[in-house]
Amino acid sequence: MPKSSTISAPPSIHRLQLDNGITLILRENPTADLVSGRFFWKKAGNLWEKPEKAGIFHLLATVITKGTETMSSFDIAEAIESMGAGLGGDTASDYFVMSIKTVSGDFEKILNLLAEILRSPTFPEEEIDLEKQLICQTIRSQKEQPFNVAFKQLRETIYGEHPYGRSILGTEETVCQVSREDLQKCHYDHFRPDNLIISLSGNITLEQAVQLIEKNLGTWKNPAQSLTLTSLPMLTVSPSEMVTHQATQQAIIMLGYLTVGVDHVDYPVLKLLSTYLGNGLSSRLFVELREKKGLAYDVSAFFPTRLQPSNFVTYIGTAPDNTNIAIEGLKQETERLCEVELSPEELQIAKNKLLGQYALGKQTNAEVANLYGWYETLGLGIEFDQKFSELINNISSEVVQKVAKDYLLSPYVSIVGSQIVSN
Repeated sequence: MPKSSTISAPPSIHRLQLDNGITLILRENPTADLVSGRFFWKKAGNLWEKPEKAGIFHLLATVITKGTETMSSFDIAEAIESMGAGLGGDTASDYFVMSIKTVSGDFEKILNLLAEILRSPTFPEEEIDLEKQLICQTIRSQKEQPFNVAFKQLRETIYGEHPYGRSILGTEETVCQVSREDLQKCHYDHFRPDNLIISLSGNITLEQAVQLIEKNLGTWKNPAQSLTLTSLPMLTVSPSEMVTHQATQQAIIMLGYLTVGVDHVDYPVLKLLSTYLGNGLSSRLFVELREKKGLAYDVSAFFPTRLQPSNFVTYIGTAPDNTNIAIEGLKQETERLCEVELSPEELQIAKNKLLGQYALGKQTNAEVANLYGWYETLGLGIEFDQKFSELINNISSEVVQKVAKDYLLSPYVSIVGSQIVSN
């Protein structure tokens, strides 16, 4: 068996690499007769898409399970259903992932099925056409949703030609341009052993996992050519205000800030800031703008984890005639972080909330498999699970204020609504 490294904190987490380059992560958990798995492709997702083929990975996720050399879409669905198992694909900005969940006794069967799907998908034309129609319906539907419209124009303005500026779904035009041959080439280029991270959690031993993966995927060969990301546009901060008039009962206002990727020293601080500002009923934005001022139908903040520079967003849903005062309210709360240090009590409450929710987010086998595979995919390593808590606990009020000054003083403003009163 290949040599593995182990995190000794209970329960033990194993990490090893197979001969053909597959990385395997396993958390043995015999407490329930279940196994969950996440299969990550780290060089995939819309970061790797060409502009004219935007959405190809999302389309691939919908059709990869629709047929193999020996099984039809119906055969695959029937096999999954007969086991009472789960199997599906999804894509993100920085990776592609497939998920499985089954009772331990059926793990070998579901792995056999997934291996066939991964190694010999046929991408039937009729299935591609159907999924294209469904995706285009979703894209059109999003154009009627004020939140999605506001975030789309914010994202496109912040990122420009950078892949992060494009929707994971692509556009109706780009999706229609993707051919079966495009999907086959995308699959051949990216679905390769040395690009694959398998993360498992459940009632299975390391020896069993290695044996079954070697049996199903050990003979899978890597293409001769390597995967190289094309050069990406440089990102610079150039704040602006975008307004879209749309018939709706409330105005959606977003303030966006260009920040940093997951490997930057300021990443955990920005995570803490997003928790303090916009996470839950006790968050600063909720208390100040909704409870005290009555401005908000909905108010929050989010900071997605990205390999490349991410965006920090605060948003509010408000009455159209409150647009200006709501914008000023969002700005004041972020600028306050730059002017006034958080008190020890405010800082500790934010830390407790963030770390408490983090702990609650890794209770199930599926959550654990996803977390460890995700960290490995992002290049942080499985050790980051322990490191994250240490990083958060070591953040001081002085550091919070400095990071806020560095990133949260030059917002892009995105507004969507009807009868908007704006500057």
